[in-house]
Amino acid sequence: MAAERISHAEYRVELLGDQHDRAAFSCGAEALDRYFHETVTQDISRRIAAAFVLTRDGVLTRDGVTVAGFYTLSSLSLLGAELPEQLAKRLPSRSPIGVTLLGRMGVERGSKGQGLGELLLMDALKRAWQASREVASWAVVVDAKAGARDFYLKYDFVPLVTQPDRLFLAMRSIERVFAGK
Repeated sequence: MAAERISHAEYRVELLGDQHDRAAFSCGAEALDRYFHETVTQDISRRIAAAFVLTRDGVLTRDGVTVAGFYTLSSLSLLGAELPEQLAKRLPSRSPIGVTLLGRMGVERGSKGQGLGELLLMDALKRAWQASREVASWAVVVDAKAGARDFYLKYDFVPLVTQPDRLFLAMRSIERVFAGK
């Protein structure tokens, strides 16, 4: 049975804060749940990652604002040799190329099938593109876990030559979506 689609207007994405009920969140992937419950705030305080949560207006638990999904962004660098040849020859081959890492992303188990993964992805891409106008970033990179690779390929992410489960989407492509170019 397919889950009922909910209007995305009911949702908003914001920085993870103390008001968000992390303990109640479960996406069904043990490693992601453990990270969100136990480690994400350490990564934030050490400035290793920025975490964003998807919340539904007016939905609270006894312990705070209900989290319907989350993702993290951080910086990363690639070498031109990791990219497909036609791109690599236009970029510095020996110098690191700055990119944005979409490190972790999860949707609450009970909300799967409602398009919230796409909503989170689009928000992450837009934030990365906006930030790249002030701090250069050539692409958004993801390390696709089992079962997630097809999701990213559907949005035109491209596998790296050296690591087929590490995918990228060039900032130029993201810009076309959000700037209409």
